[in-house]
Amino acid sequence: MKELWSVWIPAVVAVGDLRIKNRIESDRQMPKEKPILKGRVILRHFHNPGAFLSLGREHGALVRLLSVALTLAVAGLFGLSLTQKGNGLARTGYALLLGGAFSNTYDRLFRKYVVDYFSFHTGIGALDRMVFNLADFAVLIGAACIVLGEGNAFMGEGQG
Repeated sequence: MKELWSVWIPAVVAVGDLRIKNRIESDRQMPKEKPILKGRVILRHFHNPGAFLSLGREHGALVRLLSVALTLAVAGLFGLSLTQKGNGLARTGYALLLGGAFSNTYDRLFRKYVVDYFSFHTGIGALDRMVFNLADFAVLIGAACIVLGEGNAFMGEGQG
């Protein structure tokens, strides 16, 4: 039963990210860019009508359909992971991935764009122009946990 703690992760990620997005959307006083953390992080209000890096922005209906399909697939894999003992790293990864996918899919369905709200000042132009949200990092970290966790299970080491 200790595996069930992970059912809270998708909810916390999705609700947390959607609350931040709602706050960003409703704050009419927010400047276009606001440096924080000594200028290393830039708060931005950006609408992404496509997928990662605005890919597919001219095919919104297809992006929404793929987003729903992939979110449902991840939900199924997460549910399956709850039935298996061990491999907590992969289960946590599926949970993070599901929370992030749900939040961004919600945006795509109900706003018709994803709200992104921060970027990093790296001094590298292409990286400095990328804008993210919390869900994006949940997806990235979740995917890494899945690869590491499933890789360990494949090698016979995923007992934790």
